[in-house]
Amino acid sequence: MLKTVGLSVVIVLALVTRTTFCLASEEPNAADQDKAVRMNKLLGRGVNLGNALDGPTEGAWGVTLKEEYFQLIKDAGFNSIRLPVRWSAHALKKTPYTIDQSFLKRVDWAVNCALSRDLPIIVNVHHYNELNADPAGHKQRFLALWKQLAEHYKDYPDQLLFEPLNEPHGELNEQQWNQLIKEVLAVIRESNPDRTVIFGPANLNAIPQIKSLELPEDDRNIIVTVHHYFPMEFTHQGATWITDGDSKAWLGTTWTGTDEEKKAMTDIFDIGASWAKVHNRPMNLGEFGAYKKADMDSRARWTKFIADTAVQRGMSLHYWEFCAPEFGLYEQRGKFFHEFLLKAVLADK
Repeated sequence: MLKTVGLSVVIVLALVTRTTFCLASEEPNAADQDKAVRMNKLLGRGVNLGNALDGPTEGAWGVTLKEEYFQLIKDAGFNSIRLPVRWSAHALKKTPYTIDQSFLKRVDWAVNCALSRDLPIIVNVHHYNELNADPAGHKQRFLALWKQLAEHYKDYPDQLLFEPLNEPHGELNEQQWNQLIKEVLAVIRESNPDRTVIFGPANLNAIPQIKSLELPEDDRNIIVTVHHYFPMEFTHQGATWITDGDSKAWLGTTWTGTDEEKKAMTDIFDIGASWAKVHNRPMNLGEFGAYKKADMDSRARWTKFIADTAVQRGMSLHYWEFCAPEFGLYEQRGKFFHEFLLKAVLADK
């Protein structure tokens, strides 16, 4: 029990802390912080429209966007959409790095399909492989792409969010990425001072890498995104594109949801949740999913646990992904949802 003197000190400190908090809430960036938190809540439980506009060309990876997909997403109960876009494949290689207008109109169409259904949508730069391989050589092109995009979308409603780069990795290391964050954010803020922007850490947005992320303290209208595909032996078993490990040897790996399996996941998510609390930043789980070669019961069990774990820690989320055969929730040919997966993503909504 506290002594009387100690209790008096606690009361005084509490009053000082409360006063300090009230003064801080009156600072200009407090409204920005509130907006980022509000936008993150609006994102809720969402889904990626992947393998379409992020492919070398739309349709190359088996997905061509249709307006009916947006309505299916809305009717299923999703709150928002993340739209991966490979802008680097649709812009000039040399200055002024002009984006192809027909492709830009196609993205506009997708954005408007979402917004017209009250679905907030995140537009990102996806698969900019050249930037990851040669950050210095592609820096100006990257910034020029975002200058064009920011100016083009400056009058769009707040429900359009920008994510400057998906999964920075390779030669684009932590220090370079943190510096590039400042530069691209400055470019965006020239025309979009009030737009919510989303950044994740280097090294593929993995949650444990969050400790290396540095954001401008004076810009509070930012959501932090992370991705989760662990354990890889389960989520990517049999995936032909894996180069780190023998994915064929992983075939047959199950996820039964033992206490040990769950703790391995919650320990990772607690790293992100702790960082978010310390830095006072809302957080988004931008990608998570298990490849089709895992058994469906394990996939649904893992997906539900990951989704619920994220939501319990205040994160919005976007499942990877809607209708491509590798991870998809929706079967294009049969025109049906994989109900076990759908319920797993939207559990308890």
